[in-house]
Amino acid sequence: MNQPLRRIAWITDPHFDHAKLDVWQSWAAKLLELDPDAILITGDLSEGDDVAYQLRCLAETLNRPIHFVLGNHDFYGKSIASARRDLIALCRDVPQLTYLTDHPALPLNESTVLIGDDGWGDATEGNYADSNVRLNDFQLIDDFRNSNPDAWQSLLVAEGKAAADRVAEKLQNLPDEITQVLIATHVPPFREACWYEGKTTDDNWAPFFVCGQLGKALREAAERAPDRKHIVLCGHTHHDGVAKMADNLVVHTGFSRYGSLEIESMLTIEQDSLELSRPAIYFPK
Repeated sequence: MNQPLRRIAWITDPHFDHAKLDVWQSWAAKLLELDPDAILITGDLSEGDDVAYQLRCLAETLNRPIHFVLGNHDFYGKSIASARRDLIALCRDVPQLTYLTDHPALPLNESTVLIGDDGWGDATEGNYADSNVRLNDFQLIDDFRNSNPDAWQSLLVAEGKAAADRVAEKLQNLPDEITQVLIATHVPPFREACWYEGKTTDDNWAPFFVCGQLGKALREAAERAPDRKHIVLCGHTHHDGVAKMADNLVVHTGFSRYGSLEIESMLTIEQDSLELSRPAIYFPK
């Protein structure tokens, strides 16, 4: 394998389209000062074509591996499939970039791998039928905008199942010597990891803020491999918290604020441990 990645800077929900240039420059300078081996971004980089532009800027400025998954905002102005195709093509063109949804397990050291998937609020948790939540996704992502609202629930379920199936396959294919797996996703896979102002979600919001099918796949994987640590990093809610789902399954949900840029955590990865250092470092408006 290549040189082990020991220090990774975790970023979530940066929404670069909301940040002023001087904020972006200060944030990038701080990343360079911290000098991580790689950058990990758990979705909501920007919107539409600006996602690719921002990733190119990051690759040119930081000149180190950048691993990412996409969030719901990243699909705005496009279909889900076309947005993914565009970024798969970008990663072929820019060697520093890795779109984890489209990539097998990535070795970090001899005993640790990184996998990832976008995930989706998949309408399998909470009460979709009686929820009054209507995200901008339904007007700004072609799959929903061009379909009957009666079909939206089935579309959400399908996206969640696809994410769960991809992650389950990656986990099932890991060799026995892998004792730690870092899992990057955008949407919290459990209600217990869906934080807002120190509390977890209710039935009204859960259908759109929890990827329940992914959570089920992660529970099953953790039960099958009790000696393997499963550490999940996610965002989407813009509020942070930690949820211990099992002795070997922990979910860290990251913080974000529109207009500012955070360095959510620095990950230190050793052969038998993975630690996150907090509090977050952020650059205000």
